Amino acid sequence: MDKKTGIEFIQSTKNANLGESPQKNGEPKPPVEISLESEAEVIDLPPGRGIGEINVDFPELVEKRESLRKYTGTPLTMQELSLLLWGTQGVKAQTARELTKRTVPSAGSRHPFETYLLVNNVEGLTPGLYRYLAVDHKLARLPGHENINHMLTEACLKQQHVKNSAVTFAWAAVPQRTVWRYAQRGYRYLYLDAGHACQNLYLLAETIDCGVCAIAAFDDDLVNQALDLDGENRFVIYLASLGKRK
Repeated sequence: MDKKTGIEFIQSTKNANLGESPQKNGEPKPPVEISLESEAEVIDLPPGRGIGEINVDFPELVEKRESLRKYTGTPLTMQELSLLLWGTQGVKAQTARELTKRTVPSAGSRHPFETYLLVNNVEGLTPGLYRYLAVDHKLARLPGHENINHMLTEACLKQQHVKNSAVTFAWAAVPQRTVWRYAQRGYRYLYLDAGHACQNLYLLAETIDCGVCAIAAFDDDLVNQALDLDGENRFVIYLASLGKRK
């Protein structure tokens, strides 16, 4: 690989080097959420904030936060999972301009991510692959992924905290949502937005006695294949395993 690839990316995505964005060219705005798979089972979630008041010393929580790779066999509750989903991609409001205001920052409120979940140990949920339907705060169980734990563990370079997690989050980018407004510079913002979501996951996990390990070391092609993503119009940027602390 050319050692200048990264530098060329930075240069080519400077504002001075961009062409007109699809928005300025009058192209239609991409939808805020991809269509639901026809055979997916839709599951209601408890309210995202329904877990009740959580009393925390926030500076202490920030100081305590660290990556955790070993988890107990204690399952997450549906209420805890709901809190984590709401806190990482939850929709607070939709505007007349077809924008979503969410619990995490995103460039231009474009919110380019779809959240996929490898569920291993959550009360009331069959293990398997799910997708968060953020607009309606629901969960969709995706069919045909009986071997998804093994597939994702292998794709994450055999990291066992994926296999042993209660749930592993995978944030898949739909880049056109951001590119529509910012042209090719939008690809920079995808990675910034992923960091915002994952940090919220880390902090919220601490409030429910869970730990998180963010994952950037993975085989892109194998991860996208496991989630039925084409790797160009949709692709995974970031993953994070999560489970109860010992």
